[in-house]
Parts: sequence; C-alpha cells; structure tokens
Amino acid sequence: MSDTLKLAQSLIRIDSITPNDKGCQLLMTEHLKRSNFDITELKFAEVDNFWAAHGTGSPVFMFAGHTDVVPVGEESNWHLAPFSAEIKDGFLHGRGAADMKGSLAAMLSATERFVADYPNHQGTIAYLITSDEEGPAINGTLKVCEYLNEIGQNVDYCLVGEPSASHVLGDVIKNGRRGSLNGTLRIIGKQGHIAYPHLADNPIHLAIPALDALSDMVWDEGNEYFPATSFQISNIHAGTGVTNVIPGEIEVVFNFRYSTESTHESLQARVGAILDQHSLNYKMDWQHSGYPFLTPKGELLSACVDAIKKVAKVEAQLSTSGGTSDGRFIAPILNAQVVELGPLNATIHQVDECVSTKDLDALSDIYYHILKTMLS
Repeated sequence: MSDTLKLAQSLIRIDSITPNDKGCQLLMTEHLKRSNFDITELKFAEVDNFWAAHGTGSPVFMFAGHTDVVPVGEESNWHLAPFSAEIKDGFLHGRGAADMKGSLAAMLSATERFVADYPNHQGTIAYLITSDEEGPAINGTLKVCEYLNEIGQNVDYCLVGEPSASHVLGDVIKNGRRGSLNGTLRIIGKQGHIAYPHLADNPIHLAIPALDALSDMVWDEGNEYFPATSFQISNIHAGTGVTNVIPGEIEVVFNFRYSTESTHESLQARVGAILDQHSLNYKMDWQHSGYPFLTPKGELLSACVDAIKKVAKVEAQLSTSGGTSDGRFIAPILNAQVVELGPLNATIHQVDECVSTKDLDALSDIYYHILKTMLS
C-alpha cells in the first residue's frame, strides 16, 4: 500500500467532526517535521489550525485544507463503518475520504517526496490547515490569514485540496468562486381574524409581488469566467399554525451567488430599491459570507494543467461553479492566486463517501509535478 493511502486511512480513522480536530493535525505536523518544516500552531477559540513552512523567500507556494468533516448521519445507513477507512473494490471508504482527507494525504506524500528530491528548492512550501471549514468558518482559515497578514507573511500561490473533479480525476480545476450574500427579510403586516381581512394586513400577500420582482430580476450577465448572478429563496416562514389567523409578519431567507460583475453593496442597494418600490414595511438583515475571487491564466494554472495532462492524461477545464471554499479568505486577504484541485466530488457529504485509491495515488503525483514546476 502506498504512503498516500496509509496516510489517508490514518486521517479518516479519526472522527474529526467539525470543529474537532482530534489529532489529525498532530499526525500531519509529525510528518512535516520529519521533512524539516517549521510548524506554528494557531488555536483560536475551539479551533485547531497550523501554519508550516519549508525553505525561504519567494515564491511562496501554499497547500491549504481542512481536517474537519461533516457529521455522518445515521451510521446504520452506511455499508461500511464511516471511520473504518476500509478499502473495497478499489475505493477507500469513509467520512472525509474525498472531502478532504484524501487530498491532505496526497499533499503530504507529494511534499515528502519533493523535499527529499529537492532539499534546496527555490522559494517556500507552506501549509495552512484548519479544523473549521465545514462549520462557521470563523476561527479557522480566516483568522490564520489575518494572522499571516499581520506578521507580513506573503503567499504567492495557493492550492486548496477541495474535491474539484466531476467525472474523472483532473477534469476540472476551480480557478475562482462566486461570492455569497445572505439576506433575511421580515415584512410586517397586521395580524387579524381570517374572516375579517379588512381589519388586518396580510404580509404574505404583500410579499408576493416583491418576491416575484426579485425572482425575475436579471442581476448581471456574468462574464467569461462566471455565470450570471443567481438569487434563490431558501426559506419562507409565516403563520401561527392555525387556519383562521392572518399572520402579523413573514420571514424570507434568500441567497445571492454573485459574479465579479456585481458587488455585495450593489446587490443590497438594488434589493432595497425593489422593496421600497412596493411600499413595504420591512426589516432587512444581511450576512456577507464570501467575496468572489478569480485566478487568471498564468504560471499557477499552467502548472496545474500540465501536471494533470502528464499524470492523468486529461485536458483540465477551468470552472468557478459550486459553493464557497476557504479560498474566499485566502485570495483577498493574502492577495494570492488560488486554485482548487482535488479528487472527484461525487460522494462528498453523502452516506458511503469514498474515493478511488488509484485517484489518490495519481493526485499525489499531480501535486508533486506542480511543486516541481513551481519551485525547482
């Protein structure tokens, strides 16, 4: 069994449900110390993080990832125990196999091999690892980036090991992500008896035209790299639970996934204008959870594309689709070029999460060749 698979099994067997690390990072730092990395442990509140570095100067190439995993749900629904890390029919099974302990193992094995082959490599290899990616993401990568910024530590290039492939390993590289803006809208009416609507003011009825206008709005057209900004309602709540009471208010929760053609400020202003046009009595709360970021074609993307072609014999496609990742902190705070490159995402967060053993070994080779191109 390869070093990559052994490492992945060791990590998966630790039930590090977010935000608990439970020793995953200790396992990683022990390996990195054997390759003469300097380790800085950074604990914020209950969240374990670390920064590791080997070499000096620029360019600084950083691997980023997380040791926490989502809950397994009902364990009886799993065909193999979620933290057993069993290998069956060519697949490594377990929570975190694809998201993203398999990637962490591939990073480590690639790094160990590269440092052994090129002990005096150019620049710096770094690691930023957190146990708070699957949770609130407050005391993890965000805080570490702020710390690195405060001490003047620059990062030129970052590879996040999020599962990026759609059909075969290497078919997709995420070179950016859309921004995410959440809104909670409360439209206030007047509660009353359903048989006397003239004595009440139904906020559900008031909300429908405004929500229709928001749903039909074209926020932007997107661009070469990003699809058009999308507006989606995720929750609506109103009523007292009985059939004869007009509610006093309605709460609507929605989300924007927005391209670089819009800003969160412009979207907030446009929503406010639409609500005002409908003469609503409303309260609006906003939560901005991530800026959009984009890594244009250049040295980092070329290194990734060439490594994938060399190892996996695949022509990688660039994409900015999907949800958010910790790249949303790394790109703007550290001013780094960021890509996401990892295994198939077909089973992430699902029962019976798994990853191909051949893919993990190939991913380690891809990471090795990227390091070789960037730092040798």
